[in-house]
Amino acid sequence: MQTEAEHAEFLALLKAAQEQVAYLKELGVEGTEKQPTETAGRKGFASDKPEEAYATAALQHQVAAAATASDSLFGDLSSPPLRIQKSSETFEEIWADIGDCTRCPLYQGRTNIVHTDGNRKARLMFVGEAPGADEDAQARPFVGRAGQLLTKIIEAIGLKREEVLIGNVNRCRPPANRPPTPEEAAMCKPFLLREIAAVQPEVIVVLGNTAMKNLLDLKQGITRVRGQFQDYQGVKVMPTFHPAYLLRDPTKKKETWEDIKKVRDYLDSTRKQES
Repeated sequence: MQTEAEHAEFLALLKAAQEQVAYLKELGVEGTEKQPTETAGRKGFASDKPEEAYATAALQHQVAAAATASDSLFGDLSSPPLRIQKSSETFEEIWADIGDCTRCPLYQGRTNIVHTDGNRKARLMFVGEAPGADEDAQARPFVGRAGQLLTKIIEAIGLKREEVLIGNVNRCRPPANRPPTPEEAAMCKPFLLREIAAVQPEVIVVLGNTAMKNLLDLKQGITRVRGQFQDYQGVKVMPTFHPAYLLRDPTKKKETWEDIKKVRDYLDSTRKQES
């Protein structure tokens, strides 16, 4: 049997809880509008008085709302995501470090080292896995049949090839155009990352499974990840099929076009915000 003093204390707690809930609502905290029921209150306090049940449940809501508030008011209190730092390096400085590279066995069969090509202030960058025969001969990335298709894709979203940046994870052609091994990619990847840090493109399109896994360290295959923006140190990354794969299976062109349209729409939206 509760005394009048205890009853008054519960009513005071109820009023305080209601005031706190109203305050949190004013701050935009969601999830405080659900009214506690008498049954919910009795889970925390065995009482036949609805006021007491309401007060107990309201206090439970207050605690939950406070936890929500810590996220909505102050953001995620965990460590901030790693963001790529702007580099003052020039491509020439990076390429000088590469030199006449013999870091992996691929140098033995190459004609030329194929460096990243294009606009060094580009908002959009394309990254493939490694040069093919035409690229090895001309010392430029994506100049063969797959490169010609990539140029058409770039033009389809209203850009010119010289307005974007195009490169590969590896700069030497693997024998018979096989994918680079993880060890070969590990030797070359740091130079690509230095170029990305120097340019800081808004979006990187990774072309094919090998390029995607090397840049993003993902376990899933390209068919499961394509079309979904990923993150590389604060840079948006769109995985899609490699143009060489599209030449072998033209039915995948529609899916690739849907992926590229998302890139176009994102770049258009950020341009409008800047203007």
